[in-house]
Amino acid sequence: MSLRGQVSHLLRNLLGRAHTQQSRAQSVAVLGAPFSRGQKRRGLEHGPKVIREAGLIERLSGLDYSVHDFGDLNFHHPEKDEPYMEVNSPRTVGAANKALSGAVSRAIGAGHTLVMLGGDHSLAIGSVSGHAQQCPDLCLIWVDAHADINTPMTSPSGNLHGQPVAFMLKELQDKMPALPGFSWLKPFLSARDLVYIGLRDVDPGEYHLLKNLGVQYFTMRDIDRLGIQRVMEATFDHLMARKQRPIHLSFDIDAFDPSLAPATGTPVNGGLTYREGIYLTEEIHNTGLLSAMDLVEVNPVLGANPEAVDATASLAVDVIASSLGQTREGARVSIDEIPAAKDDTEQLRL
Repeated sequence: MSLRGQVSHLLRNLLGRAHTQQSRAQSVAVLGAPFSRGQKRRGLEHGPKVIREAGLIERLSGLDYSVHDFGDLNFHHPEKDEPYMEVNSPRTVGAANKALSGAVSRAIGAGHTLVMLGGDHSLAIGSVSGHAQQCPDLCLIWVDAHADINTPMTSPSGNLHGQPVAFMLKELQDKMPALPGFSWLKPFLSARDLVYIGLRDVDPGEYHLLKNLGVQYFTMRDIDRLGIQRVMEATFDHLMARKQRPIHLSFDIDAFDPSLAPATGTPVNGGLTYREGIYLTEEIHNTGLLSAMDLVEVNPVLGANPEAVDATASLAVDVIASSLGQTREGARVSIDEIPAAKDDTEQLRL
């Protein structure tokens, strides 16, 4: 690492410790979004339930946060939602994201750090846009096997869970048609405020957009070549070079290798190891700047057996907990002093 990089890394760690001291007193809001219409497989609507059942609330409560579980949103699906320009369920997805955006904005406005449980990744449209209403200078870290930046014209499937980033970017405003259900949404994010980590299955149209927009991204090959530590250093240098600002982490469970997260709809071999994924989230926590996160695409219906579902849900809990301060160093309960050894000589004589 260059001298400049070393100084930048040291300053970020010092600032992170100060921010972390403050964030320990914050409260966490957990919001479920049981929604699966951004793609064609059912089952993702059960994702929030299995993540909670894997012990999420108990784990977060053990991190000294005040945890507020706001339950699950109720989504009302239109009776008729014909494809528009080969985009599937646009009215349903648009309405769900509008409701989610409002709920996220209210939770963050009330001072909570938000955890959104999906559901499919189309929900990031509402989650990130709601966050941006309260924190317009936010940056976005997108951890995923897929770029999810297709436009309706480049999407091979027409599924909106592969298109959410395109709705957010100002640079793509002239590439996005006026889909029914999305009149409430205006682009709010610049391409330079986005970093991808873990990519390994990118469509041709997405590759063109990433290159032409100059988006910073790290594929699994980059992680193999550089190591996850340097990838995270480069991520923060890119996003925080101008100023410290709130982080939105959008984490698709399929970023992990399918051997670790089998209960998901679009697995791709060669994903993150457990240690890489947890290091990534630990480093985000250490900045003290995490303001909201999504954990999406856990689909219990696609688990081959109960063990596969349990493993995927437990991994989701680990990702969320490490993003919010759980550490592999063990418990950080403070004690004033080590008790002195007792003199049991008299008792031994008795």
